[in-house]
Amino acid sequence: MAADDDQDILRLIAFRLERSGYRVVIAHDGEEALNAVREHVPALAVLDVRMPKMDGYEVTRAIRADEATRDIPVILLTARVQDADVQRGFEAGADDYVRKPFSPQELRSRVQAILGRR
Repeated sequence: MAADDDQDILRLIAFRLERSGYRVVIAHDGEEALNAVREHVPALAVLDVRMPKMDGYEVTRAIRADEATRDIPVILLTARVQDADVQRGFEAGADDYVRKPFSPQELRSRVQAILGRR
């Protein structure tokens, strides 16, 4: 599952993960992302931090608060590079944090590493 309000980034994420053999459900804002997580219960969620309706931190906290979804790994994506922002992501329950701009290969490797541990 991938969510980002930037269409180009969302297409890039989906394309790279699909080429690696993953089925990707996409969402364009935080509310849509949370609904998709609840409906599909994906193996992993890649969430942009800055999205309309709900930000990535809020979506992550909601995922962690729901017994049906609390074990879904979450990778947060953001252009915000302050240590406090990274800490906030981990405090919300994120498993990993990728700074934009990111290498598609790096994202794929992080997804594979997280899913390989489960």
